[in-house]
Amino acid sequence: MSHLEIRELHTMEEFENVCRLYADIWGTDPSTAPISAEVMRALAHAGNYVAGAYENGRLTGASVAFFGFPVGTTLHSHITGAVMGRGIGLALKLHQRAWALERGLKRITWTYDPLIRRNAHFNLTKLGARPEEYLRSFYGEMDDAINGGDESDRVLAAWDLSLPHPAAGPNGIPLPSGAAHAVRDHDGRPELSTPGAEFVLVDLPDDIEALRRADAPAARAWRIAVRESLGGLLAEGGRVLGLHDRRSYVVQRTPATPAHLPTGSNQ
Repeated sequence: MSHLEIRELHTMEEFENVCRLYADIWGTDPSTAPISAEVMRALAHAGNYVAGAYENGRLTGASVAFFGFPVGTTLHSHITGAVMGRGIGLALKLHQRAWALERGLKRITWTYDPLIRRNAHFNLTKLGARPEEYLRSFYGEMDDAINGGDESDRVLAAWDLSLPHPAAGPNGIPLPSGAAHAVRDHDGRPELSTPGAEFVLVDLPDDIEALRRADAPAARAWRIAVRESLGGLLAEGGRVLGLHDRRSYVVQRTPATPAHLPTGSNQ
């Protein structure tokens, strides 16, 4: 069995190793990794969160976060990267959560690409975070292996640390009664409509990263569809309740007045 250790990092050698790991994950040269060793050094020295995950002594994941707004309540997780498929990313987030709670913080925020299904599932279903804001082309043009060829739209997710672990099943939340699609996957392409229902579904593509390489126009169509639907609903005060069937954002149009999620199927 492998042994996983997560600890805060403090030396330039450790930060340079993180740069190399991030370069491997994002498909860039170490000199153009998503964050530099010097910035990590400054953040760590100022008391922010910079941690690495070591599997049998080998660096396999890392996370960088800094204090955000509102001051004294929020930690903003800027970047987390890990070898996939071994639960390292989840272990890092739980370590980060414990670190934040020890310092009296109430929530952790971060941004992610709303089109990447595995990230949406991880953030909403496994952690219980919820999207709060749609950010169009947040990082401008990016040319790494993951984001290249697409605009850098992101959603700002917030993780309320006072809430218990998510109660949703492995496939997310049940489908609300009367829910209607604003975006539906139709043979790999987004099909848009304008439902008047209180509960709105926004489908995601199977694999947007592969689609960018294989069919750039289709990937672009998904970007615009999710931007207009999910972005528009959030701008109007809609509340994302969770993810259904690892595919569909479930959005409640009205703000959270004493509302409850209707029972339904979870197929």
